[in-house]
Amino acid sequence: MHILVTAATKYGSTAATADRLAEILRSAGHEVTQRPPGEVDTLDGVDAVVLGSAVYAGTWLPAARELAHRLEADLAARGVWLFSSGPLGDPRERAEDVHVSSIATAVGAYDHRVFPGAVDPAVLDADDRATIEGLHAPVGDFRDWAAVDGYAREIADGLVSRDLVPAPTLPA
Repeated sequence: MHILVTAATKYGSTAATADRLAEILRSAGHEVTQRPPGEVDTLDGVDAVVLGSAVYAGTWLPAARELAHRLEADLAARGVWLFSSGPLGDPRERAEDVHVSSIATAVGAYDHRVFPGAVDPAVLDADDRATIEGLHAPVGDFRDWAAVDGYAREIADGLVSRDLVPAPTLPA
């Protein structure tokens, strides 16, 4: 099965999560192509897509949202799994703060997973650094690699167990 893994990232943390998902999917025997969302023009030859984005103020970055809207029909015809990276705090408590339900519904996503991200003030632009300081947000690498690996294995299992028919609607 040929899988496209694509994720919008601002500082690289979400790209590293996408890299990890792709690595696990490859180790499960799948052919994986990775591209930034802005470089995805077609889904020809792709059986499934893992689409993700960094999250800022509860919203995906424009590149991921634009890809989902631009290729909505093509995505809906394939198996699609979504992930979000970046809400601060416990991802189970913050999942409702990530506003992707309309995208998930439009593309028929099988699942959407929220992972904590990483915050390094040294690489942030001035506006983002001021926001982090103003919110007194925690700083550090909060990524849960075991959870990322588990999600990749769930996707790999889902590719085997599903016939890639239209997905059920996710709860809002």
